[in-house]
Parts: sequence; C-alpha cells; structure tokens
Amino acid sequence: MKVLVAAPIHDKALELLKNKGFEVIYREYPSEEELIELIRDVDAVIVRSKPMVTRRVIEAATKLKVIGRAGVGLDNIDLEAAKEKGIAVLNAPSAPTISVAELTIGLMLALLRKIAFADRKLREGVWAKKQCLGTELRGKTLGVIGMGRIGTEVARIAYHGFKMKIIYYDVRRCPIEIEKELNAKCVDLDTLLREADIVTIHVPLLPQTRHLINEEKLKLMKKTSILVNTARGGVVDTEALIKALKEGWIAGAALDVFEEEPLPPNHPLTQLDNVVLTPHIGANTIEAQERAGIEIVNKIIDYLSKEVNN
Repeated sequence: MKVLVAAPIHDKALELLKNKGFEVIYREYPSEEELIELIRDVDAVIVRSKPMVTRRVIEAATKLKVIGRAGVGLDNIDLEAAKEKGIAVLNAPSAPTISVAELTIGLMLALLRKIAFADRKLREGVWAKKQCLGTELRGKTLGVIGMGRIGTEVARIAYHGFKMKIIYYDVRRCPIEIEKELNAKCVDLDTLLREADIVTIHVPLLPQTRHLINEEKLKLMKKTSILVNTARGGVVDTEALIKALKEGWIAGAALDVFEEEPLPPNHPLTQLDNVVLTPHIGANTIEAQERAGIEIVNKIIDYLSKEVNN
C-alpha cells in the first residue's frame, strides 16, 4: 500500500510506516495541482495544517481510503467531499495539547511583561525600562473560550501556577471534576468578555465560530484586558481587532494564528507595539511533532489493516 506524506512529520513516524511495509511517497507541501497528480493512486495521505485537501484533490483520488491530519484542526480538508467518497478522516487531537498550552501562557507573559517590546528596543539601542512597566498574571481573571483539551490545560497552568481565577465559555459544560479542580465557572460569552483580564481562544474554526470575536464583542472587553489567540485566525475579525488595538478598546493582543497565513509583510498588526506575533508555532515543538506523527501513523496503519482484513 502507498502512503503519501504531504507535510513534514517526525522521522520516527516515517520509519514506522516503512517498517510496516508501506511504500512512502514524501512531498513537502505540494500545490493543489501537484497534490492532484500525487494522490491518484495512493491509499492514504498525511497532511498538517497544509496542504489544502480540496474537493478537486479528493475527486482525483482513485484508491484513497483515509486522510490523516498530524494535528488537531481539520479546516484544510473538505470533509463533505471525503464523506461523499467514503474516505475516512483521522487526526491526532491530543498530540499538541501541552505545546499549544505552554505557548499560550508564554504569549501572555510576553505581552503583559512587554518582553518582545523590550527585546526590540534593546536591539535598537534603546534602554526602554520606563516604557516596560508590566502586569502580573497572578490573581487575574482568565476567560477561556473553548474548554477542550488545550483550553483546559491552559486553565490548569494558569490556576495552579499563577493562582488565576478561571471562567470559561463553551457550548458544552466541562466535566464537574475539572470545574472543581480549577474552581472554574461556566459563563456566557458576553459575561466572559466583560469580566476577564485575559481572554484566550481555543475553539475550532467552524461556520458558527468564524468572527466569533468581532467589533461588538471586542467592545465588551475591559480597556485593560488582552486577547490571546492560538486556535485559528478566522475566529477573530482582524479588521475589528486592529481597530480595537489602535483605539484602545483593549490593551493588547498576542496572536499565533491569522486569517491570512503567512501574514503579509507590513501588515497593520506588525506596526503595533501592543501586539505580540508568532508564525503559527503552537504545535511546533520536538515533542508535539513526534507525538502527532506517531499517533496519526498508528491510526492509519490500524485503519488500513482493518480494511485489508475486511
């Protein structure tokens, strides 16, 4: 059987595929046209947040049985087209949890303690000590939008490590034992935005979550609060956020994800001192990549083995 690996995955995951007798074709982030040619006679394909597995790509596949996402989000895969052709879509939801949660906390610290700003000024030869009066995390209210694996881990670090007060919004209430552990309170979105000192986003990008944080919602936030997004760029209305940052509706934002990626040069966000930006590196750790690669490869091996036996 052939497996197309269309994005970088850990060497141990590639070795696992080869040791199980699969023919591995590796092409890093092919274009749509290249992917259409490559996918025609493979049994499985593995991607990350790129490339896009569009309807055109899926319809070109003649033997494809399974699409594997080495990570969580599935918004780069046309799920409806896959369903129509009876192609399974698998992911590795637990693999990046720790890495994304740690980056989220890091972004909070970088913004509130003005670490990135101070670093830029020092490199410019400016001793900006007076401009770098920061804010502590300890004792602040953290509003978690989306209390899944990553949101819960962020809340856990914040509560146990920084004695933060936890409030959260989700379409489903989290297990009572987690609420008890973190002394977390479930609230509606508007209440969360009004009360939180730090708002952190951990929801998938779906039609109902696109621009969930828009101009109306940003105006509910405290002028001293910050917004952190390590989920998906489309959950936040970028134009509204830029306006909020420029006009002082909120104090700042820390972003690892964007509506347009890569972020274009000289984008308005890059011109603001009350913003910390990273290039979608939430799951980009050695540990997370190893876990994601091995998890998705094991799932694909199991799936294809069952297909053969059936």
